Amino acid sequence: METVIELKTEEQIKEAYPVMKQLRTHLTEEAYTDLVKDAREKDRYQLYAMKEEGEIKAVIGFKPMITLYYGHFVWVCDLVTDGSSRSSGYGEKLLDFVHQWTEKNEYTCVALSSGLNRSAAHRFYEEKMAYDKVSYVFKKDFS
Repeated sequence: METVIELKTEEQIKEAYPVMKQLRTHLTEEAYTDLVKDAREKDRYQLYAMKEEGEIKAVIGFKPMITLYYGHFVWVCDLVTDGSSRSSGYGEKLLDFVHQWTEKNEYTCVALSSGLNRSAAHRFYEEKMAYDKVSYVFKKDFS
């Protein structure tokens, strides 16, 4: 049976690391855990997992935000399905969960960005989930 659960404890957050690492390959487990804790405390970040038979199949992280462009909306920061479970509907179910959370909490839309090289993800968002491509995201590093 599939279940969506919020990952709140350090143990739960660490349990999701092997799946999240498939998306955020640059993060060590310690850096990932520290960033999740920091984002939860300071930025209202929420982390959920889709579990089936006790095993994490997919993970989604999101946060409610306010900008002049979107107004009150939810930003999906992270969405990844375990490589061995892709195309099984887990990502769609987690994104549907966020859509329901968004409406229940009276936010107006859900937005996300996806790396330029992730064409399969783009097809998923546009064709399966009916998202519109509305902008490019630009980034400048200061490190």
